[in-house]
Amino acid sequence: MALTHKTRKRLSLFLLLVWLPLYIMAAVSLVNALGRPPIWVELLVYVGLGFLWAIPFKFVFKGVGQPDPDAKDDRK
Repeated sequence: MALTHKTRKRLSLFLLLVWLPLYIMAAVSLVNALGRPPIWVELLVYVGLGFLWAIPFKFVFKGVGQPDPDAKDDRK
């Protein structure tokens, strides 16, 4: 099932405005549950989790910044 350009834009906004803050809160809670590890371990965990969240949603963000390919060209 292919997503339309409009659906991709809406889904990407939802992911950035709702899902990402929730994911950040979960990541901080996870690190706090570990009990304040050394700063370099904490940095590695945050960097790893920072990349990990985007992997499943990579297909949503591809082409979102481009003009809609299905839109009619109104230029004269």
